[in-house]
Amino acid sequence: MRPDQKDFYAACLYNFDGLPLTAGVQLAASGFLFTQLVVPRNAFIFVCQNHSTNMYSGKKVAVVLPAYNAARTLERTYREIPFDIVDEVILVDDASSDDTFDLARKLGIRHVIRHEQNKGYGGNQKTCYKTALELGADIVVMLHPDYQYTPKLITAMVSIIGEEVYPVVFASRILGKGALKGGMPVYKYIANRALTLFQNLLLNQKLSEYHTGYRAFSAQVLRSIDFEQNSDDFIFDNEIIAQIFNAGYEIAEVTCPTRYFEEASSINFKRSVIYGLGVLRVSLRYRLHRWGIWSWKLLQNNPSTTKQKP
Repeated sequence: MRPDQKDFYAACLYNFDGLPLTAGVQLAASGFLFTQLVVPRNAFIFVCQNHSTNMYSGKKVAVVLPAYNAARTLERTYREIPFDIVDEVILVDDASSDDTFDLARKLGIRHVIRHEQNKGYGGNQKTCYKTALELGADIVVMLHPDYQYTPKLITAMVSIIGEEVYPVVFASRILGKGALKGGMPVYKYIANRALTLFQNLLLNQKLSEYHTGYRAFSAQVLRSIDFEQNSDDFIFDNEIIAQIFNAGYEIAEVTCPTRYFEEASSINFKRSVIYGLGVLRVSLRYRLHRWGIWSWKLLQNNPSTTKQKP
């Protein structure tokens, strides 16, 4: 346990007469750990450790979950979040047709927001990031609740930002050999590698992957770019990368195993093609903007702040 980490304990007496057994589970999922001390008749006494103040080196950490029909995988994802460093969890339900919203509340997620109308993947992320910043987060981790990515990497990603090594961290499925082993379809792997090569050339970078759904940002980065202008669709992910690089920030990567299975979300082939064309368009616009040939409005309010090569 870090010396700067403050832990608060309180003895809590609960009378469970007429109270459902799941009440204690829900409280535990909310960020409290319980140790049973005494069991008098019809009552339980617990020592409660509140993780709501467990900042990383004095920095508040928020995990945001952009959710759409994630009821089958949400609980598995949520249970693996490291609450010893995570202060806030925010789930934004993008008008799901399943029980995502109700399950999130049952699990005890503190901040659950529901879009009455589907706003798209990018629109969901906008709500996620705005809410995290409004709550005073210093580090924001975006994690898909479809359980394709392990939440156990949150600690590593947060530490890189918290120790001010890099301001942005991506969890890459391509580093190492985890993508195909984890079940990524071959056509998606090939498309991923081809798009990444093209993007690295035009953005003058060396990332192994631009298309991961597992990312961590410092609040400073999110405040310095105008992500509200971005698309509400999947291409949001690449537009925000263009804004980050244009503002002069660097992105670190960590190796991430992946899981492809029936319950995990995935876009179909048609949407994948549309997304791929969007990636090419974003990359070309970025390069033309950097060369001064064409001004892209998404980057106009995000001037380069470092000695980054054009």
